[in-house]
Parts: sequence; C-alpha cells; structure tokens
Amino acid sequence: MTFLVRHDRFEPFFRFPFFQDETQSNVWNPPVDVLEDKDGIVVKVEVPGIEENDLRVTFEDGLLTISGERQFERKESRSYHRIERAYGSFTRKFTLPRSVDAGQIAANYVNGVLEVTIPKKAEAQPKQIAINVNAQKPVDVKA
Repeated sequence: MTFLVRHDRFEPFFRFPFFQDETQSNVWNPPVDVLEDKDGIVVKVEVPGIEENDLRVTFEDGLLTISGERQFERKESRSYHRIERAYGSFTRKFTLPRSVDAGQIAANYVNGVLEVTIPKKAEAQPKQIAINVNAQKPVDVKA
C-alpha cells in the first residue's frame, strides 16, 4: 500500500524582498573558539567590521560576558539587492572555572578577531611531582 501526501505549500525559488530589514535580524552570534592549555583559557571571537569601542568584555561571579553591536548603515542613494551579513547586538556568555586568575584577564582585537586570554592561577596549574627511586620504605613501629 502506498500513501500519497499532498503538499499545498509552494516554496518559491526567489523570495522577495531581496534584502532583510535590519530590524528583523537584531540577534546574531559571531563564531567563537574556546581553547585551553596548562597556562589558561583563550576565547577567540570573529567580529569583523566592529569598532573596538562597540565591544565589551566583563567578568563577574565566574561568568565571562562578551557583547557588542555591528551597526547597519543604510544609504538611501543605494539599492540593496542582498544583505547576508548579520547586524545588531550580540552577547556571548561563558562560565569559567574558579581556577582562573580574574585579575589578569586581557583582551586584544586584531584583524577582526577579539582574543580574550584568561590565565589560570599559579596554584591551579599542573605540578610535576618527583618520584624517588630506591628510597627506603618507612618502618612501621609497633609499640
């Protein structure tokens, strides 16, 4: 037995208008890489086209917050046929372990990439423990 399903919806190949109004897409999430090594954590955020004074990095109660806004500047003298880049404000939040040194967090913005470096506290970093070879075992003295 074969069942046929009828679809009454027609999906056009082109959708009008060609552009999206900036008020329709007011939320976007820039791509983020988070990596960790023995010294700390690094968060890299791709935010090309954003001025550094439109970016904010805060740390409070173990929560790293990166936010910003990319403004769309529509010029009436131009006809926009396609707008694929996202505009508006964004907020990304990351819970960090207690082992980070909040006082040493640094942020650098180069070539459209915001890099936030979060070092670990010295006591949180791995320690190498020496192994004694041919050491005498402690003697168990029973009284």
